[in-house]
Amino acid sequence: MFEAEMKMEEKSGNVVPVLMVTALLVALVGGIGYFVVESRRSLSEVEAVEAARTAIAAQGPQKVHFHVGYIKPSPDELPFDPHYRLLEKAGVVKLGKPTYKGVDVKLTPAGEALLKACGASEEKNPDGTEAFTVTLAERKLIKVTKIEVVSSGRAKVEYEWNWQPTELGLMFDANSSAMNALPIYDGAVLIQKYGATYYKDSKVKTTAVVLLWDEKSKAWRLAS
Repeated sequence: MFEAEMKMEEKSGNVVPVLMVTALLVALVGGIGYFVVESRRSLSEVEAVEAARTAIAAQGPQKVHFHVGYIKPSPDELPFDPHYRLLEKAGVVKLGKPTYKGVDVKLTPAGEALLKACGASEEKNPDGTEAFTVTLAERKLIKVTKIEVVSSGRAKVEYEWNWQPTELGLMFDANSSAMNALPIYDGAVLIQKYGATYYKDSKVKTTAVVLLWDEKSKAWRLAS
């Protein structure tokens, strides 16, 4: 009986190392397989272009917002700010003199046609005023310049883009005649707060975005 127990212990002692070696080999093969899969994961040009377009769409267009009617100064709207004077010089609105009702801002026939051409959105307010939101320019993708898989599940895409201005956006161009007719300080405020910039002669800009691999959908996604 004692001899039988000794033989069982010997067999048990031999099995343990075998199991350990087997487990080690399985882990090693699995690790090698994982790294092979990761190394083969690439980002195609089509995927990079789509990522650049998604990033541009997420930023949205450059817009300006203003009201027509009797506008009273408020935290949401300042009728004495230079975007109203620029809109007047561009022939979009006509500004009246300040009264106890506020500043009378009237939309001109030419301005109405311009806003329609630019696809402006309009909203009537309870106080009788109308709010307009107008696109000045949209970002236009030129090309993807660099595609790089930085590490496992992480990639970087660089792309070039430029502004594509609307007709009103050209009036908000920093070199437009309407802008040049305003004081320098007003131009600075328009650039800082109201979407004015160098649209017509703007230089091509380069932007980089980071992508992360989404294992669930098996696709690259923009990093938040």
